[in-house]
Amino acid sequence: MYATALSCALRGLAGIPVTVEADIAAGLPGFTIVGLTDRAIQEARERVKAAIRNGGFTFPARKLTVNLAPAEVPKEGTGYDLAIALAVLRSAGHEIALDGTALLGELSLDASLRPVNGVLPMARALRAQGVRRLVVPVENAGEAALVEDLDVVAAPSLAACVHHLDGSQPLPPAQATGRSPDATDGGLDLSAIRGQMHAKRALEIAAAGGHNMLMLGPPGSGKTMLARALASLMPDLQPEESLEVAAVWSLRGVLRERSAHSVRPPFRAPHHSISRSGLIGGGLGLALPGEISLATRGVLFLDELCEFPRALLEALRQPLEERTVTVGRSRGSVTYPAAFTLVAAANPCPCGYRGDSQRACTCAARELHSYRSRLSGPVRDRIDLSVAVPRQSYDVLFAGGMPEETSSAVRQRVAAARRAQARRNHDLVRRERGRRRRAATGLDAANGTGPAPVLNADLEGVTLLAACDPTAAASRVLSVAGERLHLSARAFHRVLRVARTIADLAGQERVDEAALGEALRLRGEAGR
Repeated sequence: MYATALSCALRGLAGIPVTVEADIAAGLPGFTIVGLTDRAIQEARERVKAAIRNGGFTFPARKLTVNLAPAEVPKEGTGYDLAIALAVLRSAGHEIALDGTALLGELSLDASLRPVNGVLPMARALRAQGVRRLVVPVENAGEAALVEDLDVVAAPSLAACVHHLDGSQPLPPAQATGRSPDATDGGLDLSAIRGQMHAKRALEIAAAGGHNMLMLGPPGSGKTMLARALASLMPDLQPEESLEVAAVWSLRGVLRERSAHSVRPPFRAPHHSISRSGLIGGGLGLALPGEISLATRGVLFLDELCEFPRALLEALRQPLEERTVTVGRSRGSVTYPAAFTLVAAANPCPCGYRGDSQRACTCAARELHSYRSRLSGPVRDRIDLSVAVPRQSYDVLFAGGMPEETSSAVRQRVAAARRAQARRNHDLVRRERGRRRRAATGLDAANGTGPAPVLNADLEGVTLLAACDPTAAASRVLSVAGERLHLSARAFHRVLRVARTIADLAGQERVDEAALGEALRLRGEAGR
């Protein structure tokens, strides 16, 4: 007999429905699985056999062939176990209603279901393909239930799943809990940091516009605390952004570290000893997302920036520019989101005390040159804000006085600036896409497709100039500064983006010379 069940494969965050076909034929007993599978799926033969027997069912003692179609799509992991087992049982004559139902989960030898990685992106893909019902292990039910218009059933075991699908013992549908801020993702409150008003201003600008930032200062000056406070200045994620973040974390298998319902921007701080695959993405088979993808819609903090290998920093060039990362492996290439805000901290020299008012630098010129050369010109050119973080005096750190501004107060200004950006940038991008479409086709047609960038850091070309609409005085300041500072075309654009954010924080329609001057100072302040 022949039977099918539905499961799902992942290629990056894109899900591909997989039909599990089971055929029982005359011949010597055997169990073969085909369809471009990895070793974990080949080992499913033993798990499925034991689970069917220990679940109270009879495994067919005939020639059994299972195909995972389409066969040209690489398939990895243990998430196909449940679909294989149910396809086998259905082909053996069990009356199981599998039409319109997808199945995900790993089987243990005692027939219980174990959780698998990537359930959320698979659930989103299956729903987009018209699937209405999804059966998953109990531990995965919470994330799968986040997908709207999808009936999620949490099954503790193979037997419970079979009895639910044959109608004898229905299981209740899983419920998604409401989205709420996660206290563990809130970041350090800005009021805990004494002094450093100029650095705090740069943090506010970075949070409002999504701009990359570098802090230079001696050890103990507060760079790490400032970086950790940035996440607390960012507004809550929109529902679709929250789902995107949760999908990446689910695929990486680290969703236990962050609630699937959290709406707070993620904060990631990898150590400088991290590997390239750990930072950018990689691994065996199809590449898994790295730290830059786990930080999407949030903050990627690189402490001791110049201690990272230069090759690792150079690998950030494309993600910083394109907001995505493509990782190629022998089994195929995958693309992951990388829309993070980079915050980096570094000492001014190997000993850390160059320019310090209290301790003298002991570094030789050769050591200083070698240290600074780890950060190349192209990478520095992609950093919008460069801020000096000097050592604070005792009076500033411990004396009484006016209380420091809280993250909540700053976050309100950031949220207002982002709302202004969203309204203006969305309209400008749609108009520009419509103009290009009409120029290409000669038709007064639709305004293009795809989401418009919300943050100023994502604006480009004509849209950027239209968003800034600099005054005549601001244009003169930019022209003179460009000649004196030898700014590249990319640097010109990044200065304009920062100036646009400063104007948004001030509630200004146009970029004036004050906003542009502050943007130029922030770009070159820390000795660029």
